[in-house]
Amino acid sequence: MSLLAERPTTAFTVPPGAFADAPAESRRIPRDRVRLLVATPGGVVHDRFRSLPELLRAGDVVVVNDSATVAGQLDAELAGRGPVVLHLATPLADGTWVVELRTAPHAQRAILDAESDDEVVVGSVRLTLLDAYPWRSSPTGTGNRLWRARASGPLDAEIARRGRPIAYGYLRRRFPLSAYQTVFATHPGSAEMPSAARPFTTAIVARVVSRGVAVAPVTLHTGVSSQEAGEGPQPERFTVPASTARIVNAASVGGGRVIAVGTTVTRALESAVDESGRVVARQGWTERLVTPADPPRVVGGLVTGWHDPQASHVLLVEAVAGAALTQAAYDAAVHHGYRWHEFGDSVLLLPELDRGASRAPG
Repeated sequence: MSLLAERPTTAFTVPPGAFADAPAESRRIPRDRVRLLVATPGGVVHDRFRSLPELLRAGDVVVVNDSATVAGQLDAELAGRGPVVLHLATPLADGTWVVELRTAPHAQRAILDAESDDEVVVGSVRLTLLDAYPWRSSPTGTGNRLWRARASGPLDAEIARRGRPIAYGYLRRRFPLSAYQTVFATHPGSAEMPSAARPFTTAIVARVVSRGVAVAPVTLHTGVSSQEAGEGPQPERFTVPASTARIVNAASVGGGRVIAVGTTVTRALESAVDESGRVVARQGWTERLVTPADPPRVVGGLVTGWHDPQASHVLLVEAVAGAALTQAAYDAAVHHGYRWHEFGDSVLLLPELDRGASRAPG
């Protein structure tokens, strides 16, 4: 976790009440009926997500994240301090965990004044904070947000007994883990949902494929997404399989567009590009930060949600779509009342004008 050397140029203010406070289904909207803003150099079009297949063309490849969300939030006690909300970001190879402490009961703010050797009690297990992960990570300079912690015993039983999906105070209530899974979820490991793919349904996938568009998976297990402004993403585990590398390379050679579903997919794919510009099979931990100064070499389009101002996600969007198109998209989203965050609305950014995919608003 590091401070961003670059900052997004896109400027906007999220309107009050813009955060989606429940899954679409709980708002009586089918998953695939969330709004979809389509941004190209030709302008901005307002549509619904179920129209996505008609916005693609034969030869394109849509790359998705098949990571499944795990129960990573638990109520806990910071010894000598009182109740906290514990976020389990990821397990490490040495048996320790990356954790974040947040204020109880709704996890609204990160606790930045914890110290090494502090203990966090979760049922019968004690976690001892060891050191900052991977180094001190608060842009304010007043403390540390992520810690490496060692558990006194197996956490599995406590997670099974007490764990729930990571959620924040803008949600109207808690929702089951099933609400945080995408249709592609196969490999458990994400602390927070790879939410860009949430509006997909099996019917949409079938329509995409029927148009001659390939759908290929990568795996990137997300950490916690509650970065402060100016804070870079943490290292994350990823896999790009050989089959996906072949499909993406073939699309690129054949003139197809490589469209990433989410910032997680963009990060994984761009972490697997070799010196020649081809995608290769690769797995491990990535610290790749996709920015305008270090732009994507493969990804040419992006499906994503709406991100907070000055977040590293916005910097990635600018790297894919360009600053002008990103600003136009966010201006339109703010003006037209799009919903933010994991249960919110979507945007399709296609920085190259594709006249064949243009369509009237629906």
